[in-house]
Amino acid sequence: MTEIDVRVEWQALQDFTAKVFEGLGMPAQDAAREAEVLVWANLRGVDSHGVQRVEEYSKRVDDGIMNPRPEIRVEKETPATLLIEADFAFGPVVTVFAMEKVMAKARQVGIGWGLIRNTTHQGAMAYYAEMAAAEGLAGIAVVCNPPNMAPPGARAAGTHNSPIAIAVPGKDRAPISLDMATSVAAGGKLQVAIDKGVAIPSEWALDEEGRPTTDPAAAKYLRPAGGYKGYGLALMFECLSSLMVGNPLLTSTILQRNPVRPGTQNSIVAAIDIASFTDLEEYEENADLLADTMNGLPTVDGAEPVMVPGEPELKVQQERMRDGIPLPPGTVEKLKAAAQRFGLTLPDGIPHRNRSNGDGR
Repeated sequence: MTEIDVRVEWQALQDFTAKVFEGLGMPAQDAAREAEVLVWANLRGVDSHGVQRVEEYSKRVDDGIMNPRPEIRVEKETPATLLIEADFAFGPVVTVFAMEKVMAKARQVGIGWGLIRNTTHQGAMAYYAEMAAAEGLAGIAVVCNPPNMAPPGARAAGTHNSPIAIAVPGKDRAPISLDMATSVAAGGKLQVAIDKGVAIPSEWALDEEGRPTTDPAAAKYLRPAGGYKGYGLALMFECLSSLMVGNPLLTSTILQRNPVRPGTQNSIVAAIDIASFTDLEEYEENADLLADTMNGLPTVDGAEPVMVPGEPELKVQQERMRDGIPLPPGTVEKLKAAAQRFGLTLPDGIPHRNRSNGDGR
């Protein structure tokens, strides 16, 4: 019999996840933030960046890759810019810190631009761009990592599938919020497919020999969205982040010139004060009108109405806040392992019976 997803109430899942991170040594405030960002992704249907990451993060702490108690520091700063050394912090902890800093700068001088060096996985990047949008600012967030994506024609990784998120505020509508990887599909979706026991489209990834594959376990290299367009964007993001902070990730890894700590990321966060350019209320009204206009475009037979970026995720969020977050069997097993390790009670909705022994423990 095929196993089906279970559904878990989001707040219970978030509270449980926070306790896991506390068990890994994070201060309670940081653990709560990390859990919030992961569950926020699950709520919006971005399960590739949700609680399925708990096992991966736990292993990275055990291996000394992710630092649960970092010494985050601002190394350089001007009225509009800053450089932050993350000390391999959990991504959400340092990225929220950085976005708050650049938002304050944007209110003072019109724009804030921050670079983060040596962070680790930051989760769904739209979370940070939407922080700015919630305050009447435009927000941008970009991340770079060691290579995992093959340029067109290559059978080896050349760039990271660096995602970018941009969010702008509306007046009566939610922000217009784009969050996209430069690959056809985010890398985390491969793990979700493994957790679900399903195949992936052949357009997503290549195997070790550079051949398209539908087996997520055999996938070695992601494929760029739009061919050279996705590859080109990813390359330029490396130029604007890693090279800018003196911490090249792509060449250091490919040429093996300097050891790169696994999971190292460099990142950009930026905030723009809309009111420095135009009336904020008028801007928000125009953003709403733009979204309404896209929704009202005529469609081909059988097509759903056109949506703007962020709208599909918002619809999923409303449904999952009401009905719970679906978790596939593989993710459930990861949470069970975390509960056993730290002596935690699983959230309601997750069966306590273990698939492997069936004895109810």
